[in-house]
Amino acid sequence: MKYLILIHSNPHSREIWESFTDEQRSEGFAYYAALNDDLVETGEMIVSEALADPSMGQRLPAQAGSPVATSDGPFAEVKEHLAGFFLVQCETMERALEIAARVPEADLGLVEVRPVLNLGGADF
Repeated sequence: MKYLILIHSNPHSREIWESFTDEQRSEGFAYYAALNDDLVETGEMIVSEALADPSMGQRLPAQAGSPVATSDGPFAEVKEHLAGFFLVQCETMERALEIAARVPEADLGLVEVRPVLNLGGADF
């Protein structure tokens, strides 16, 4: 089964990251690279990505039947935003939760695990 491990960010987690020295940030990036490599080695990794700040995104507002103009983000007054994700293939939710617990933001309550629905038997 596929599971999406969502990694959120908020002002507190940004403050923590920004307080790190360059060496600590390098260690953080190395930790994520090692986690990625471990999941590739076990065959559980499908894809992982870090996302840009929401202010860099664009939104497509609903406009049925007419050309769509984009608008710049952020799109809502929220403190948390999606910072990155892992899409993994593993046998159980328990295993997905074990993987998610290895994400540093889990200690801040900023990691969510959701099963990916298999709609109509299609394997996306």
